[in-house]
Amino acid sequence: MRRWLIRLGVVAGLLLLGFALRRTVFAPKPLEVKVAAVARGRVESTITNSRAGTIKARRRAQISPEVGGRAIEIPHREGEMVKAGDVLLRLDDRVLQAQLGVARRELQASEAQRRQTCAGAERSRRELARQRKLAAEGIISTDALDAVASAVQAGDAGCSAAQAGIEHSRATIELAQRQDSQMVIHAPFDGIVANISIELGEYTTPSPPGLPIPPVIDLIDPASIYVSAPMDEADSARIQPGQPVRITVDSYPGRSFPGRVRRLAPYVLDREEQNRTIEIEADFVDLPTSPAPLRLLPGTSADVEVILEVRDSVLRVPTPALLEGNRVLLVHDGHLVERQLTIGLKNWDWTEVRSGLAPGDRVVTTLDSPDIKAGAAVRIAREAKAGTTP
Repeated sequence: MRRWLIRLGVVAGLLLLGFALRRTVFAPKPLEVKVAAVARGRVESTITNSRAGTIKARRRAQISPEVGGRAIEIPHREGEMVKAGDVLLRLDDRVLQAQLGVARRELQASEAQRRQTCAGAERSRRELARQRKLAAEGIISTDALDAVASAVQAGDAGCSAAQAGIEHSRATIELAQRQDSQMVIHAPFDGIVANISIELGEYTTPSPPGLPIPPVIDLIDPASIYVSAPMDEADSARIQPGQPVRITVDSYPGRSFPGRVRRLAPYVLDREEQNRTIEIEADFVDLPTSPAPLRLLPGTSADVEVILEVRDSVLRVPTPALLEGNRVLLVHDGHLVERQLTIGLKNWDWTEVRSGLAPGDRVVTTLDSPDIKAGAAVRIAREAKAGTTP
């Protein structure tokens, strides 16, 4: 009996030793998890464009001269700001100036001819009055009186023809002046010169009928920029002009700019049947001008996030912490505990919690391992501050 008691004691000791080793030396290492403290903050309901949008300018003029000619002056270069009316391009107009000079000389000649012709007509009328008196006294014949009357008519006709010549000369001058004005391109509005495709000494020629002249100057008004973005057709009923938006631009990573929906297209683009979209236009609002003005160039990629609804000071959790079925994992006494939530507004960053959590609860945000599940032993590797996205 004593021998059996000794054997049982040894076995029990071994079991206790194995249990102790399993709980200490051979115990599984707790999983490291990242958590975020539940806190109150702002939650927005938003929708985002289905494909990248594009920055455009409402006032953009791609200008070409109406006539051909050689460039003799380009006062402003690419990247320079210009005012409305500033000269952008001047073509050689010496031939037109010479034609204008000839037209002015012709006008002077026409005016001199009119004076001469009309003076002769006036003398003929005075002569006709004298001849009529002589004819009444029977001194001259009727044929002589008719000859003088015919000379008066010819003089009046010559005076009228001379006046018509003056009008023709004036019209010729006006035409030459209009043609000369086409040799200079002025800025139609305040803007920045985006592109110039002609150099001093080069010729530009009009295109054949029915074909547009290739533009030689591209002028953009930087104050008229906006974003055109395609939105999924399923969201078209929820988007309205005037809604606030948040705009992000590839050339300014990490920043966003406030804006507002200006226009919603009246039709859905169905070029790709699996990806039907509706175009929206969003204007920038209150762009910062310091410490340096922003360079938001037309053609740059941009994304538009339409803000449908906003709720402030609501309990929220990071959206990446949600499991399927609106569940989360909490850290409690070194282990994970599952909790069912009732949620409200939701976006990519935050989800409103209506019930199921309390301020200060720590929810797990690292859900990339199958071992992270309810009951698992864990150790907190990092805790995000309340109200910040982990």
